[in-house]
Amino acid sequence: MKIRIIGVPMDLGAGRRGVDMGPSAIRIAGIAERLRSLGHEVTDEGDIPTKGPELQHIRNEKLKYLPEVVRACTLLASKVEKVSRAGEVPLVIGGDHSIAMGTIAGIAAHARSSNKKLGVLWIDAHGDFNTDSTSPSGNIHGMPLSASVGLGALELTSIGGDYRKVDPRRVVLVAVRDLDEAEKKVIRQRGITIFTMEDIDKVGMAVVITRALRKLKDVDRLHVSLDLDAVDPELAPGVGTPVKGGLNYREAHLLMETLSEQGRMTSMEIVEVNPILDDRNRSAELAVELVTSAFGKRII
Repeated sequence: MKIRIIGVPMDLGAGRRGVDMGPSAIRIAGIAERLRSLGHEVTDEGDIPTKGPELQHIRNEKLKYLPEVVRACTLLASKVEKVSRAGEVPLVIGGDHSIAMGTIAGIAAHARSSNKKLGVLWIDAHGDFNTDSTSPSGNIHGMPLSASVGLGALELTSIGGDYRKVDPRRVVLVAVRDLDEAEKKVIRQRGITIFTMEDIDKVGMAVVITRALRKLKDVDRLHVSLDLDAVDPELAPGVGTPVKGGLNYREAHLLMETLSEQGRMTSMEIVEVNPILDDRNRSAELAVELVTSAFGKRII
């Protein structure tokens, strides 16, 4: 594959500082070199420029740092669309999960122009399905999936164009274990397919990822959005919002290996690596391991 890495060193969508250093940590862990060792052609595009919170004021407590989040995501959407049109695979590294609005907007623009169906596999401890009217914190990293299916503030839903970026029936969540009450209600109403950690405990990851991909069988472009907090914090302590009881090492790798075997992933992002909370960069190193599994690394 021709893979193009795009960094977004932004933590404005989060409630805790540090994930703006995630792209650097992932690069230090050797993401480009590891992908090249698998035979891929890799180009690192560098980073989308973003302003830190110290240089800004919060104008709306329900949508914190909204103007800069929208600006960064709009730039990202343009880059991702360009990369997709060139036939390359966008690999976006963050940064907090609000950047997914830009990634998905860029992929959606390309899919729309070529009359293709977009599907999203969202791997996360959280639903990220709040809006400005339901979020208890006003942190936008809890809103990107709802915005991508057309819910919430117009400033977010119109990033990259004023249209719904992905049909909620073509969205699948995996590894979820922490949902706000308002999110639960909307997820049920919109018919979002969701596999919680309880589902994985009951039937195993092999069954869950098979069912997830079966649900997405009719999509032409499959975007995988991986929040490292999907993994248990015992393995990945350096994440933006850790939640106990996540994926173990082999469950996470099996998920990624199955994606590779299916050969249907056309774009990916990995977010919420927080070096401030990490132990000798091991969370970033795990992130790189998971990415390489998704792009073809095998045990034998």
